[in-house]
Amino acid sequence: MSILLIEDNETIIKGLSYSLEKNGYDFKYRTSVKTSASYIEENVGNIDLIILDITLPDGNGFDLYEKSIKDKAIPTIFLTAEDDEECIVKGLDIGAEDYVTKPFSTKELMARINKILMRYKKSEEIQVKDITFNLDKMIVKRGNVELELTPLELKLLNLLFLDINKVVKRNVILDKIWEWTGNDVDDHTVTVYFKRIREKLKTDIITTVKGVGYRIDNEK
Repeated sequence: MSILLIEDNETIIKGLSYSLEKNGYDFKYRTSVKTSASYIEENVGNIDLIILDITLPDGNGFDLYEKSIKDKAIPTIFLTAEDDEECIVKGLDIGAEDYVTKPFSTKELMARINKILMRYKKSEEIQVKDITFNLDKMIVKRGNVELELTPLELKLLNLLFLDINKVVKRNVILDKIWEWTGNDVDDHTVTVYFKRIREKLKTDIITTVKGVGYRIDNEK
């Protein structure tokens, strides 16, 4: 997966270069609007995500996004020192996937990057033990056998796979069930749902974090 950083701060460039390459990403960077626009035009189709600083030496990141990135549908995270509500709203309104203000936690940024790229992969399959979940087709298999889960069970499992290695809290799950079904359920009902999912998977990949929620850890 290829990530383009558009940023003129050398410290940030070096820090993200180390973290992204350590995590297996193909990392490229540009430091100005002009060189970035040229690089994007020449490499469109080969860039999976852009991290874009708002303030650049020769222009504005918002303008660069609207002129050179938006129509190419490359997921973009805006990066800026401006912790300003209007800027945040503008960035999201024009199509950004996310918005991170400086100073930022590299670990948090990596988590956001991973989540966005997971969502944008055209045919994403994640395997944990003998369970494979195709997030694009919403198909779950144990080995080569497709499992029969209800639409709600698939959505709940998808919720865990989208945030793999992180706890999905019970209150988030309750809110999602309400959003999907219109039913106001309680903690006991959530426990029953995940009991049924575990029985169908026949592989205990789902960890219960007592009093908090549920998690799937990728052991690959």
